[in-house]
Amino acid sequence: MRLLLAEDDALLADALSTQLRQAGFEVEHVENGAVAEYLLLRQSFDLAILDLGLPMLDGLSVLKRVHAAKPGFPILVLTALDDLESRVTTLNAGADDYLTKPFDFPELEARLRVLLRRAQTAQPAHGGGASSSTLGRLVLEPQARRASVAGEALELSPREWTLLELLSTQRDQVVTKEQINQAWSGEGDAAGAAGAGGGNSIEVYIHRLRRKLEGSGLSIRTVRGLGYLLETGDAARG
Repeated sequence: MRLLLAEDDALLADALSTQLRQAGFEVEHVENGAVAEYLLLRQSFDLAILDLGLPMLDGLSVLKRVHAAKPGFPILVLTALDDLESRVTTLNAGADDYLTKPFDFPELEARLRVLLRRAQTAQPAHGGGASSSTLGRLVLEPQARRASVAGEALELSPREWTLLELLSTQRDQVVTKEQINQAWSGEGDAAGAAGAGGGNSIEVYIHRLRRKLEGSGLSIRTVRGLGYLLETGDAARG
């Protein structure tokens, strides 16, 4: 049972991860909403626990985007917000359950298992989303981890693919170097994660991608002091 825990409170996340693993869950923890959205849309999980007050991208936005892409994917919202309006808004946005902090772990575990039973009796809806997507003349096939420009396949290393996919899913939004490093780490690229901390490493991969995207109708723009932005336009800038 693979579970994604999106929680920015480090102490709570550490304690909760330990309890969940002892209960038999395989836990992937992330600290911000941008990486949570990226992983939930591109990797296979059985369910998710989502805090609403996440940095970079708030939990409600993550919930709406994941629910739109994977309507049957079970998400339990865990939050300190206990007012009626927050509950109604969150449930209407696609949450399957809503639990307020503080909470007792046995209740959380019971609620998670209810969500799992519901998901198992329904058609699985968390297998990977759309089979392909098109941006300009770029075609991405997430399940096969392939990309092509005008019908010609791109030769991409694992880190190049992850970087391109992250930029495309966050198109027209700035992707920070922290998000890139976390995405590489989330892909299980231990060597990459260890060497990715320096900005120069990321810049090398950005440069390579710019060259490979020539003729795609897309460019990667450097937003100085913030990160990178994938946008329409043949000329790569920055």
